[in-house]
Amino acid sequence: MKRSLLIAGVAAALMVAWSVGRVQGKEGQAEKVIFVSANQANYTAMDNGVSMAALWGDANTGPHGTFTKFPAGYDAGMHTHTSDVWIVGVKGAYLYKDDAGEKRVGPGDFLRVPGGHKHWSGGDKKEGAVFYEEASGKFDLIPAK
Repeated sequence: MKRSLLIAGVAAALMVAWSVGRVQGKEGQAEKVIFVSANQANYTAMDNGVSMAALWGDANTGPHGTFTKFPAGYDAGMHTHTSDVWIVGVKGAYLYKDDAGEKRVGPGDFLRVPGGHKHWSGGDKKEGAVFYEEASGKFDLIPAK
């Protein structure tokens, strides 16, 4: 009995180690130091005036980290995202609003938006916003009904 429990425990530990290693290997970031200045990042313009600089991962396919710029007065409208999103303000202010109220996410401020949570976001009317965004899955913006 003790031997079968030991074998089951070792098998479970090996499965966890294998799956963690597989996720880390898939992202390719676990062994790599990444440094990017928000001022010198390589931003790509989107159709809506927003621009993004990929730091790690791929926002089109899965987990990722980006610097994102909202122009002054940008309005993303009410929407949700499939995955959780974490935001840290860098410059200006990322504006956030939901049923619980409004938040101004300025330099050094942190905001977590759970996947599926309906909210509005935009950029400060004068400065816009530069923020670090990290998500547990691909980026999507699903307009709220």
